Amino acid sequence: MRAVVVHDPAPADGLEIIEVAAPEPGPGEIRIRVAAAGVNPVDIATRSGQVRSWGWITENDRLGLGWELSGTVSAVGAPAVDGPAHQFKVGDQVAALSWGTDRPLAAYAEEAVVAASAAALVPQSLPLVDAAAVPLNSLTALQGIAALGAPAERTLLVTGAAGSVGGYALTLANRLGWRVTALARESDRHFVLTAGASNLITEPVGTYDAVFDPAILPEHVLALVKDGGHYVGVTSAAVPDGGGRITAEAVVVAADGERLATLLADTAQGRLPVRIQAIVPLAEAAAAHKALEAGGVRGRYLLVP
Repeated sequence: MRAVVVHDPAPADGLEIIEVAAPEPGPGEIRIRVAAAGVNPVDIATRSGQVRSWGWITENDRLGLGWELSGTVSAVGAPAVDGPAHQFKVGDQVAALSWGTDRPLAAYAEEAVVAASAAALVPQSLPLVDAAAVPLNSLTALQGIAALGAPAERTLLVTGAAGSVGGYALTLANRLGWRVTALARESDRHFVLTAGASNLITEPVGTYDAVFDPAILPEHVLALVKDGGHYVGVTSAAVPDGGGRITAEAVVVAADGERLATLLADTAQGRLPVRIQAIVPLAEAAAAHKALEAGGVRGRYLLVP
């Protein structure tokens, strides 16, 4: 099979397509024939060496890329020894979180192995390729908002609110009862207000009970959090010092097939948006990385084998 990897920290053109044997699923795992894989900022951080500088990578040979995918189950491993038997069978159409940075193969491939607990069936009404845009960003938003605790009509600022994680956060937080302000561009006003924000700001101003910071702007927004408030970022390498005044932490997305199933159902029923910038061949992964690095992307680039 073909897979996209990087051997050293490299620019986008350093991505390589290799031919390797399809991986075999172990206990508690399934193999998926990939329909599409999402391109995300964490992939760029891995390729460029930034993630290695955080100490998250020990692999010294090749690194696989890609944290989310959809496709068809092509092989099923034995049940996990210490967990319940999984429910998937060959032929099932699924989406999954492909968790981790320190791997020789990942979702940018024709076949990928994931933990069965990280996967969920794709509703028939949701196109299989589109489902690849859901797992990473929706779970990050859901888990980040959950870390902030009960809303109780508290105020929340979401940075990068028109981005993939931020857009999900607006809808999910609004649904829970937060009073949400979006930090985004003026050109994104219609989207953020439709998604669940009560108002838009284009500069970091005001005071809030909590901040969810997908845009990674701690130096700009920390002072906006009220005393006793809460800041949640999306990378542990950029968690600011709350100074005892506020709680500051980062959400590290965790696989959760049960929650993913709910998010996929919400997407299929139109309660969460599918935001796709472009669908491009796996061989054009470098072009997708360049486009994402250029900024201003409002949907996922999806790679199709």
